[in-house]
Amino acid sequence: MSRPLRIEYPNAWYHVLNRGSRRESIFQEERDYENFLRAVQEAREYWHLRVAAYCLMPNHYHLLVQTPHSNLSRCMRHIDGIYTQRFNRLHGHDGPLFRGRYKALLIEADRYLLALVRYVHRNPLEARLAEALDDYPWSSHKGYLSGHPKWKWLHKEIVLEMLSGNPKVRLKAYREYMSMESDERIIRVFSRKKWPVFLGSERFLAGLKGRFSPKKIHGEAPQSKELSPDRDTILATVSEYYRVQREDLIHTKRGFFNEARNVAIYLTRKLRGDTLQEIGVGFGIDRYSTVSSVVERMKALVKKDEKIRVRIGYLTSIITKSQEQT
Repeated sequence: MSRPLRIEYPNAWYHVLNRGSRRESIFQEERDYENFLRAVQEAREYWHLRVAAYCLMPNHYHLLVQTPHSNLSRCMRHIDGIYTQRFNRLHGHDGPLFRGRYKALLIEADRYLLALVRYVHRNPLEARLAEALDDYPWSSHKGYLSGHPKWKWLHKEIVLEMLSGNPKVRLKAYREYMSMESDERIIRVFSRKKWPVFLGSERFLAGLKGRFSPKKIHGEAPQSKELSPDRDTILATVSEYYRVQREDLIHTKRGFFNEARNVAIYLTRKLRGDTLQEIGVGFGIDRYSTVSSVVERMKALVKKDEKIRVRIGYLTSIITKSQEQT
């Protein structure tokens, strides 16, 4: 099974979720909830994880976090791993507790942080586990209302500041905001079986493309294609460079070495990580072995032919820069 793409950088924000195996309970008694929160606070202490909101449901959890040191994977390995050990020890179980790796949605905080805090805190209401937000004990909602030192670990000030520039009215503004229904777009995103990589504006996406494509392309992260140059960009750039028609890239004569076409196939594989089947369909090639032969032949040429290597490098830089500007 392919692994979801993980994009990590300093001060990134994520909505993180994980469920129990076969949707079974991951919290069976009060000590379980306490042990999980202890693991979260340990991640905060050891790796500086910032937790803006959380909600622990019987068979899953939600975390809204920021990673100043671009280490989400390390933090979550501690939280899920240590909690599983504590749960199994307490209940006499063995083996995995969660259904798999956690899901992490990279978010544009300026646009979606407030809406996600509300979504996380309102989960018990939507699941009919509580009639009022104040009734549910295992979310960070009460931490937003309390000034008690035990909540100092909660990274809530940035959220409250978004609600009002006046500290005297922030709690009132928070209560009013929480009383409203969750954003429909947020609900649709989390109702999907397969989450997107990110939640943000086109400008946010463009920034990610510039920073993480194409170096994030690899076989274990198929979702990285969302940050990759599209095929049309590759074909247009290659056809312009070689001064040929796009049709000349799609079709070729048998026995004729079409450098432009081979370069386009190679770059599609390298920059997008497309499968041999996908490339075959796009370039009108019936046999996957033929696609593989073209790619391997180009790899060999890049290694031994300096002129080809320079051309490939130049085209890669042009295509990558075009992504930064989209």
